[in-house]
Amino acid sequence: MRKKWYAGAVATALSVSLLAGCGSNDSKGGASPEASKAPESASSASSEGAAKLSGKVTIYSPNQAEINNPILKEFQTRTGIEVELISGGTGELLKRVQAEENNPLGDVFFGGGAESLAAYGQYFEVYETTESANIGDAYKDSANHFTPFSALPMIIMYNKDLVKEGEEPQGWQDLLDPKWKGKIAFADPAKSGSSFTQIVTFLSAFGRDDGQGWEFVKSFLDNLDGKMLSGSSMVYKGVADKEFTLGVTLEEAALRNLEGGANVGIIYPVEGTSAVPDGLAVIKGAKNMENAKAFVDFAVSKDVQDMLQKEFKRRPVRTDANETQGIPASKDIKLVDYDFDWASQNKDEIIKKFTRIVTGQDK
Repeated sequence: MRKKWYAGAVATALSVSLLAGCGSNDSKGGASPEASKAPESASSASSEGAAKLSGKVTIYSPNQAEINNPILKEFQTRTGIEVELISGGTGELLKRVQAEENNPLGDVFFGGGAESLAAYGQYFEVYETTESANIGDAYKDSANHFTPFSALPMIIMYNKDLVKEGEEPQGWQDLLDPKWKGKIAFADPAKSGSSFTQIVTFLSAFGRDDGQGWEFVKSFLDNLDGKMLSGSSMVYKGVADKEFTLGVTLEEAALRNLEGGANVGIIYPVEGTSAVPDGLAVIKGAKNMENAKAFVDFAVSKDVQDMLQKEFKRRPVRTDANETQGIPASKDIKLVDYDFDWASQNKDEIIKKFTRIVTGQDK
């Protein structure tokens, strides 16, 4: 089944300056999540199936701590299941799942772009969540190797102290302007799942099949002036801290920095962007299989999805979730024709070509 994440369009870029969730540092290493205030809207559900379980669940996740901690804490509180969290980059953790194929040490993979999860589908159990009927069909994986968690538009984030009013970039093409050379924050797509999605978004916006998309990527890389970041969190932090003027990042990351007090703005590019979901997957052969499935069902339950935007500035994938407030409606954001299957099936080739360009082997 060929999937595409695209919808309605607007003719002009939307420049947003909103107050929303705070940014934080990524958590590293293995540990149970620190105590964190659980979202009030998430505290009322019964999670009946999970409540009958016990034991532990080990979760591999590239998510930021401010997203993981309250969700994992709430799951642990409701069910009594002990949660062990192992954090790292999407690419790093997926390779770990692959390396542990014959002796899986993790139970759930929580986070990462859906196309990245699909590319590693052979290492995940086929599981259809009990909440499947309430999830938008456009976000689902027909093979049920992963369950979508939230829709994540890609945007341009800029620091208002460094960009004069009226000179904000309006789209991806504006990132090639020489005045931004060396001032753009961008993560290595070999290490960052969101950055890989951004590369495919560029290819989709400028021409995936005629070579024009790769020409844009080459010019974009030239304007980075050799400054490639090793993780996606470094992008929005770098812009918020004035280390970079602009950054290509996730909408939710920029919104959380806005609420945290950073003087930043958001641009939804005129050429169109993508809103590929991140997801969850049960690791094949998981030692705590039932607990893993219970966590997946919990993460896409209505109360958790209802508080996604309020607490984490993310867009829910449930059709019955509360309407998103304070940000442009999905129908008002121009989205590119993003071919999910093509992206997942060609991920290795795309990364290799990107690397050849970076190293000067493909000019």
